[in-house]
Amino acid sequence: MQRRCFDLLIGLMNAVMPRRRTSAAHVVGTGLTALATACFIMGALTFTAGAKPLLALSKPVPITITAQPITTFSRSGEPGSTSGKLTWRGGLVLSTESEKFGGYSGLVLSADGQDLMAVSDAGGWLRARLQYSGTRPAGLADAMIGSLMGSDGKPLRRHRDLDAEELVLLSGTLSGGEALVSFENSNRIVRYAVTTAGLGRPLEIFEPPPGLRRFSKDGMEAMTVLKGGPNKGRIVAFSENARDDGRHTGWIWVRGSAKPLQVISHDGFSLTAAASLDDGTLILLERRFTFLDGVRMRLRRVEAADVKPGAILDGEVLIEADLTDEIDNMEGLAVHIAPNGDTVLSLISDDNFNTVIQRTLLLQFTLRERPQS
Repeated sequence: MQRRCFDLLIGLMNAVMPRRRTSAAHVVGTGLTALATACFIMGALTFTAGAKPLLALSKPVPITITAQPITTFSRSGEPGSTSGKLTWRGGLVLSTESEKFGGYSGLVLSADGQDLMAVSDAGGWLRARLQYSGTRPAGLADAMIGSLMGSDGKPLRRHRDLDAEELVLLSGTLSGGEALVSFENSNRIVRYAVTTAGLGRPLEIFEPPPGLRRFSKDGMEAMTVLKGGPNKGRIVAFSENARDDGRHTGWIWVRGSAKPLQVISHDGFSLTAAASLDDGTLILLERRFTFLDGVRMRLRRVEAADVKPGAILDGEVLIEADLTDEIDNMEGLAVHIAPNGDTVLSLISDDNFNTVIQRTLLLQFTLRERPQS
């Protein structure tokens, strides 16, 4: 059932307010958003409880992925720039017949944007070649999926060990290098060898930083390695949810020791991913879900010089989007430089293995250069 209930309702929203909402249309739109959200929740309760598959793949398996292009970011079909800071490049709705596909919450693209790897919260990974039509993403080819392995060389099986939330390339390339994967529930960061055959056996396991319980549902959700700036090469990670004081707990690893830092939370958003630009600038992906507004997404940019032990980070908003735009449960974020020199932000959504009302989306934006002062 490809047309999900909230898609139909958002289509009605677009019909009643294609460009400018009157007060009456605003009321109708708000009601439809709430109804769409209720539908989303009911579907989630019905279909996602215990629905994550046990991958248990002893070796990678090839899969065929269907990619439906998303031509405009706005569901109303309005063309043009997304905001003054980002420009829409294109997107894809990804689907396959395999029940083991989905749940992607961590994303990495190769330096040229041609190869893609993602990890799922069911303890799996996806590897594929990203095809383009001009600058727009057009499809995935040569795709395969596999299981994340334990130290014994066997696929992870215990539920608390499976929840991979973030993926970052530590060194080398996706054809031959090393990657870090952060996990929730059983909080840890694992260093893996990465090859054309996917992620191999763990090379090293980093224990949770001080103050973070080994087993906790609010652990290291967002993580990256800073590519430049005064802290080049250092790992930074952040909790998903803010504390009671309105700040997300964070850590930066200095000479092997995790030092605290914080991110200010705004408007109830959760942190779901982080990525570094070449100069060490930090990009943060955020998500919010409420009964009234449904799902929202936001990207923030934090200056490289601000990221240091003891810092309280904030940053400027690059974009904020809602269900009138082509978003879902956006959880993964990657950065690469396109052949024409554009800085490209790629996002992937976690469909919670619920294909009835959610989608696996791959979205791309160009990060515009800041005006020279």
